[in-house]
Amino acid sequence: MDLIREHALKFGDFTLASGKKATYYLDCRKLTLDSEGANVIAAGILDAIGDDLPDAVGGMAIGADPITAAVITCAWQQNKPLKGFIVRKEAKAHGTGQQVEGPVESGQRALMVEDVITTGGSSLKAIEHARAAGLTVDRLITIVDRGENSAAIFEAVGVEFIALVHVSELGV
Repeated sequence: MDLIREHALKFGDFTLASGKKATYYLDCRKLTLDSEGANVIAAGILDAIGDDLPDAVGGMAIGADPITAAVITCAWQQNKPLKGFIVRKEAKAHGTGQQVEGPVESGQRALMVEDVITTGGSSLKAIEHARAAGLTVDRLITIVDRGENSAAIFEAVGVEFIALVHVSELGV
């Protein structure tokens, strides 16, 4: 939590991706793009996964990208086979036109990762796109949950929700 406060928590007047106004902002890229932060977050996610290892881990570009990279790197260091993938906000207009990129195949079990959840909108879209690509998405892990009913939002679409930290633990 100290790393989150130190690297990611900012105070002021902000408009969140959800459109809501806030007096604080969590820019977890400041944490996930820091070597210590990336390792601590990846270790926390692998801890939360435990022995129930999925085939792949990924999420919506761009917030989930460094998380995914850190998790698959730490997984390899622990001798755990795990692939990564990226969900584009929109399918490419060129090449193969894919919206989900990475060494994943239809039928594989995927864990979604996210930096911050407020309303869940971005993660719900990522889950929808990953499922459309044939992945079985049954869990989502976020670094910080700033929502009030996040578990219920994801339970409604058949996804277990896990937060490493709830915003109330940060004292804001």
